[in-house]
Amino acid sequence: MGFEVQVALRYLRARRKQTFISLISLLSMAGVALGVCALIVVLSVMGGFEGQLKEKILGVNSHVMIFRLTDQINDPARVISAAQADPEVLEATPYVYGQVMILAGSGATGALLRGIELPSALKVLDLEKTMVQGSPQDLMDPGGSLPGLVVGGALARKLGLMRGSMVNVVNPLGEETPVGRAPKSEPFRVVGVFESGMYQYDSTLCYISLPAAQEFFGLGRAVNGVELKVRDIYQAGKVGTRLSRQLGPGYFARDWMAANHNLFAALKLEKITMFVILILIVLVAAFGIVSSLIMLVMEKTRDIGILKAMGATAASIRRIFMLEGLIIGTVGTLVGLASGLILCGLLARYKFIDLPADVYPLSTLPVEVEPLVVALVAASAVVISLLATIYPSLAAGRLDPVEALRYE
Repeated sequence: MGFEVQVALRYLRARRKQTFISLISLLSMAGVALGVCALIVVLSVMGGFEGQLKEKILGVNSHVMIFRLTDQINDPARVISAAQADPEVLEATPYVYGQVMILAGSGATGALLRGIELPSALKVLDLEKTMVQGSPQDLMDPGGSLPGLVVGGALARKLGLMRGSMVNVVNPLGEETPVGRAPKSEPFRVVGVFESGMYQYDSTLCYISLPAAQEFFGLGRAVNGVELKVRDIYQAGKVGTRLSRQLGPGYFARDWMAANHNLFAALKLEKITMFVILILIVLVAAFGIVSSLIMLVMEKTRDIGILKAMGATAASIRRIFMLEGLIIGTVGTLVGLASGLILCGLLARYKFIDLPADVYPLSTLPVEVEPLVVALVAASAVVISLLATIYPSLAAGRLDPVEALRYE
């Protein structure tokens, strides 16, 4: 251990003439700890919220959707074969969708009707995990003469539906008749209810079997698109682009990130903004480190003069005070890290903060500690603390030993 480290530690442990300097050092250390703790907790909560939101979105949506400009694929088997030949694609399933009206005894509402092929759709979507009544398998065997329908929980509550209820589904575009195009209406039986946790899906989305959807919308054997599940969700865009080029002109792909770009972009911006705002707490603590070191240099002027007279260089003097400030910042950072991680663990385990279910898609405050974020916060705090020592250490290094000892 060099003498600079020994002197820096001795200055930290020694009882100073000016107690006020020690108090400022402790407050600076506490400020760094508070800033680091707040950063870890806030960024972990925002990361957890983003992760939970991503999980809920992918529970209802596929990773990649392949479709045509004409909004109709007449040969879905070719698209599915091309997709399954890609090593990054795990599963492919066709789908049909359309805007409809749901009529029940207690009212009517608009909805998005999606026809899915079982069982391949259950390998692409996490529909089974979200079911609270019935099963998606009941769409293929609704247990009666009417085709089955799975509705979202918010939609079921709005129309007073439950498993076994009968509704009329109306296609506003309808079908051609001798007197022109007229709306088409067919009865369906509710065979299940799902709760994805996302109101925009639970209030509008309904599922029926693919054959029933093709018949209802008059598509014959055509579909509106093909949904894919890929190995790496963050490479979904590249997979979709590669397949759309392979299939030829007229085919397009849309991945889950592009479909929810605005939402995740807003979350990312909020995360960066919160980091910048909370790092100001560490900057305020850094001013405290500067103040305490400047006053320490003034108090230790005689000691600095003696050290220089004994042969200590200006660089050694600078290192002493830089080490002292760095130790204050590092200890504060470690305390903040420990308290932040403990608080995150308590939030994740006991979930003592509840969120209103009618406002947020989550019932409790989610927490997801990311090692990279923790490392970034710790590194930022230590770097800021080190930068705060530059001016006081330079001032200490410039002291002339003759001037420092003139009146001793």
